[in-house]
Amino acid sequence: MIHIAQKTCLGGLSKRSAIRVAALAAAAGIVMAIGGCTTEEPQADDRKVDILITGGQVYDGAGNPWVEQDIGITGDKISFVGRADTAGVEGKETIDAKGLAITPGFIDMHSHADADKPEHRKMLPQRYQGITTVVVGVDGDGKDTVSADFARYRESGMGANLLTYVGFNAAREAVMGMSDKPPTPEQLKAMQDYVERGMQGGAFGLSTGLFYTPASYAKTDEVIEVAKVSGRYHGIYDTHDRDLGAVYQGIGYLASTAEAIEIGEKSGNKVIFSHFSPQSVRNYGRAPEGAKLIEDARARGVDVMAAQHPYTATQSGLKPYTLPDWAVAGGKDAMLDRYRDPATRARMQADSEAMIAIRGGAEKLVFTQTGNREDIDQELVGLNLKQVADKWGVTPFEAAFRLVSENYEMGVGVMNRDLYDIENIRFLAKQDWMMTCTDGYSMPAGEGAAHPRTFGAFTNKLRRLVLDEHQVTLPYAIRGMTGLPATFLGLEQRGLIKEGFYADINVIDLAKLRDNATYEDPQRYSEGMVEVIVNGDFALRDGKPTESMPGLPIARGES
Repeated sequence: MIHIAQKTCLGGLSKRSAIRVAALAAAAGIVMAIGGCTTEEPQADDRKVDILITGGQVYDGAGNPWVEQDIGITGDKISFVGRADTAGVEGKETIDAKGLAITPGFIDMHSHADADKPEHRKMLPQRYQGITTVVVGVDGDGKDTVSADFARYRESGMGANLLTYVGFNAAREAVMGMSDKPPTPEQLKAMQDYVERGMQGGAFGLSTGLFYTPASYAKTDEVIEVAKVSGRYHGIYDTHDRDLGAVYQGIGYLASTAEAIEIGEKSGNKVIFSHFSPQSVRNYGRAPEGAKLIEDARARGVDVMAAQHPYTATQSGLKPYTLPDWAVAGGKDAMLDRYRDPATRARMQADSEAMIAIRGGAEKLVFTQTGNREDIDQELVGLNLKQVADKWGVTPFEAAFRLVSENYEMGVGVMNRDLYDIENIRFLAKQDWMMTCTDGYSMPAGEGAAHPRTFGAFTNKLRRLVLDEHQVTLPYAIRGMTGLPATFLGLEQRGLIKEGFYADINVIDLAKLRDNATYEDPQRYSEGMVEVIVNGDFALRDGKPTESMPGLPIARGES
């Protein structure tokens, strides 16, 4: 053994690092001392951070009241939280956040952001709302090509981080097309294999849209068997329910809520209700009943939570809103054959008219531009179904059928105005398991109709429900947008303002925070975000988007 009489000082290292260095030295026969140094101050370079945010009111993401702290960022991580002057921390770049709120970046728990389209992958609506992570592959649409998709996203970059589910709807359609029959054992196995590929690629779980065909043809037991694949990975069952209350001859709001919990419980997944709120006038005021089912499930040990957006209108497709499932089974050709038969067509029209009535009438179905933007004739955008039917001199059913058949592959986007109850929304915002989502797209602002949730869901909730109406406190609301979703998703280094966590950070001027998007003028960006930082890089600087694309795909098990 080599012995050095004068011990080497390791005081410039942290205790953990010093112990590790001393152990390595001992293995080489060198004796080193950890203590005995005159100072343990870090080296000058250790006190220099890339970005220093000073004097802000820090909301940590865990629901605590704000405290005034400084935040240092080095590379893509938060390297310092405290008082920089007393700690001797300096920034290569300093942001004075006096009087401003600092929060973790927001996590959108149900998003249709499109990372494959050049303009969409910038995620400008998300940046202006402080959204730094989006959850996609929702409504059952997530593909099994997660590995290949993520490799592409790493090359191109994105405006925000992205994680995904693999979809039950996508799996069923890939294996069975638009069949309304139950699967054979071979088909069930092929659907399970589809989900397995997605999970192995890094999907966080299985999403369903049991309201949409062909998934609506699946019985509960079929979904459970497919969901067991993600359950083996301790995954998430993300549900767009079979019936939120506005389905013609459906199973009803409460039965649908219970079904989703049953699927998660029996398949070994935790559960999230993508955008939880009962639909239709007949369910106004009934949110507490569904919330009780969630509370009861949590009491018996089921990890179930939910997300919401704060608007009273939905947005989806014209086909599921106006044509019964039996009429579209088997695909477009089968649908057209049924339409040509007078007796079947009469039945189809009767069901369609009943469906439209449940949704408040044809006047409540307003045509929008969706993320596809070319989905329908632009002259129709902003009009409602009754106006289009009157313009064409036909019934609302005939107008709907024509639009669905002419745009079968692309689909036709519509808003259903006043389908949600604002009192239900207020009640649900107060639940400690409630998170937030946009259920929106990522196209840049332009002209024409759209759902304002794409451009303002998070800022609307903060401005209206928190700052104006005081339905919940600001720390509580921020927790539901940051720390809570990060914990639910298993993102161990995101969602909090904490040393060692990824630097996804918002600097917000609460006095100026507002959503500008309305139903009448929906494609307007939000205001109030001063700085939005994603992985240590500015996505929004001085209220304006940068050219940076700092977002990364996040696979299950990563942070």
